[in-house]
Amino acid sequence: LKFAVHLADHCGGCKVASPARAAYFNSAMAPGQYSVDVKQHTLQPIVTGATVIGLKYNGGVIVAADTLASYGSQAKFKDVCRMKKVGEYSLLGASGELSDFQYLGDQLDELADEDWLNEDGCSMGPKEYSSYIGRIMYNRRSKMNPLFNQFVVVGKKKDEPAHLMYVDHQGTAFEENYVATGFGAHLAMPIIRNEWRPDIGLDEAKALITKCLQVCFYRDCNAYFKIRMGICDGTSVSISEPIAMSHFWGHTAWTEKRLEDTGVVADTW
Repeated sequence: LKFAVHLADHCGGCKVASPARAAYFNSAMAPGQYSVDVKQHTLQPIVTGATVIGLKYNGGVIVAADTLASYGSQAKFKDVCRMKKVGEYSLLGASGELSDFQYLGDQLDELADEDWLNEDGCSMGPKEYSSYIGRIMYNRRSKMNPLFNQFVVVGKKKDEPAHLMYVDHQGTAFEENYVATGFGAHLAMPIIRNEWRPDIGLDEAKALITKCLQVCFYRDCNAYFKIRMGICDGTSVSISEPIAMSHFWGHTAWTEKRLEDTGVVADTW
């Protein structure tokens, strides 16, 4: 191919945009460089997850998300874990594009392996991982090829204070005592602001998160009634099996047949 470009230069000069020249320069992009054609980038998320909620409790930090991954508006994948253990002390919860979450998870696994191979007696904690994730998100945003996610990065390293950070697709990152992504930022945050306190216990934190995700399930068409909870307490990181939340749809206003005596065959809707 290089010979063809050299030959084209001698035959037609640099002013001629030969097919060989175009093919060479299109294939000679630097490693890691993204396509210059924006249509080759991810323009919108396809398979997505909804709300993730994280909050600190007295002794650690907890994060929870439902198990649904929606294909557009279709509730397609109903047993998806949208949380990932990172290193020894950290946990990542993701809403947004599932494939971007998987890509970032692979990057974090490589980082954790490299950290382990150093064998220096030190291991990264949630502060280091959340900073790394924030830099990745801002880097991809700056290349106009963002990862379409909102992340909740939580953890507790030994006796250090619990850590909770929000990171979005633009690289915006901040620490908080509690945070929610997606529709939960509108539906769950008011509830948490009213009921959370610094000395809240683990059982109370679980009940509060369940209450918030129940509201999201009722109000968000991309939410689901099965959830997982992840807990970081300084010594271990655990992700629960799916938990089915209770829900009720038998309200009279939804079930009464208002058109029954009108001759129209239809339900309330």
